[in-house]
Amino acid sequence: MRNMRKTLKEIAQLVQGEVAGDGNTVITGVSGIREAREGDITFLANPKYLPLLEKTRASAVVVGRDIQAGSKPLIRTDNPSLAFVKIVSSLAPSEVNHPKGIHPTAILGKSVTLGKNVAIGPYTVIEDNAAIGDNSIIYAHCFVGNGAKISSEALIYPNVSIRERVVIGKRCIIHCGAVIGSDGFGFVTVEGIHQKIPQTGTVQVGDDVEIGANVAIDRARFDKTIIESGTKIDNLVHIAHNVIVGENTLIVAQAGISGSTTIGKNVIIAGQAGLVGHINIGDNAVLAAQAGVTKSVPANTMVSGYPAQAHDKALRSNACIQNLPKLYETVRELKKKIEELESKGKV
Repeated sequence: MRNMRKTLKEIAQLVQGEVAGDGNTVITGVSGIREAREGDITFLANPKYLPLLEKTRASAVVVGRDIQAGSKPLIRTDNPSLAFVKIVSSLAPSEVNHPKGIHPTAILGKSVTLGKNVAIGPYTVIEDNAAIGDNSIIYAHCFVGNGAKISSEALIYPNVSIRERVVIGKRCIIHCGAVIGSDGFGFVTVEGIHQKIPQTGTVQVGDDVEIGANVAIDRARFDKTIIESGTKIDNLVHIAHNVIVGENTLIVAQAGISGSTTIGKNVIIAGQAGLVGHINIGDNAVLAAQAGVTKSVPANTMVSGYPAQAHDKALRSNACIQNLPKLYETVRELKKKIEELESKGKV
């Protein structure tokens, strides 16, 4: 991203950072540490990328307070990642032109309530009794069902479906293809026939939640599926009916959460983790990638593997599994020696 022109000293003031080196270095763009070129500013937050500090072509680097001066000018900050976000947000030009106003092809039902400065894109359908809050933006080909409520400053990208009576909080971002309020997977088998159980509940999404592309969040059977404020959900995640997700939780791509499971606050659910239903995940727990979680997890615990267990125990188990080929060869050699001794009558 280019088309900016600031001195390093000016940028440091923006992020309350400390300049190490030439504060008059002119910055004209922002970029990743590998892709950066002369004139760019980049950042280094992960120590494993420290060797790139001298290799990058960037003119300056945002780093932590503990990084000593190198050959390049630095801005030292408490949180390099957050500082870089502020730099990008404040200095880089926005290239997104959101819809404005109500497109003539949009279809609005009866008794729809629209707040101030609402934008609705082409061919979007807003059904009866729905409400859209102030400054919310809904892109093309979206669907908002009967009685749904979208609070202020929401950003809804194309092809999102928000089913009937779903409630979306303030400043939520929902990416393309997400479906909020689809029916929960509920059936009862009678004489070999799967009879559908009506899913009469809804979904309630808190404030400042971001929902990735092609996420499916099912409505509750009777009450609410709840996503509490501050939670961020990556692409291709499935959250089943009656799940409760606590505040500020992170759910990474392709994770799946079965029905009636309760997730605490500040939980991390890594990619492709799978959770059975009717369990509890405590606050601050970490479920590692591809964890198969078959029972409740206490707060402040990290689990991994299948079935998921305490991470240090899972590492030991995995190490044993990796040694199985060597153990097999050892046993085979021992068996061979025993057979030789038996043939000589020494056993």
